[in-house]
Amino acid sequence: QVQLVESGGGLVQAGGSLRVSCAASGSIFSINAMGWYRQAPGKQRELVATIASGGSTNYADSVKGRFTISRDNAKNTVYLQMNGLIPEDTAVYYCYARVRRSQVPWESDYWGQGTQVTVSS
Repeated sequence: QVQLVESGGGLVQAGGSLRVSCAASGSIFSINAMGWYRQAPGKQRELVATIASGGSTNYADSVKGRFTISRDNAKNTVYLQMNGLIPEDTAVYYCYARVRRSQVPWESDYWGQGTQVTVSS
């Protein structure tokens, strides 16, 4: 199986910064896209940022210029550096990875358990 474990969430004041990390482990042959989604109370889960295996990135308009996604392919880890945080960024942040498992010829999507990010005004 494949597990995604997030870390680094917490409470921060508006204008502050946080970095969240997500490490994938298990029977991994390769990882295609990785990314972050978030879900605020009473709202649907929404895309924050994604990064392809080659490094190309995609961001939600609401975080462009403030958040930076990166990955370390050797460590199967994706990071989200969040600067200039605002209260509207408060949500549970979920890590995502599209993984090809060892000895399995197709890719599957996996999710982390979520990490809370709270931005106080």
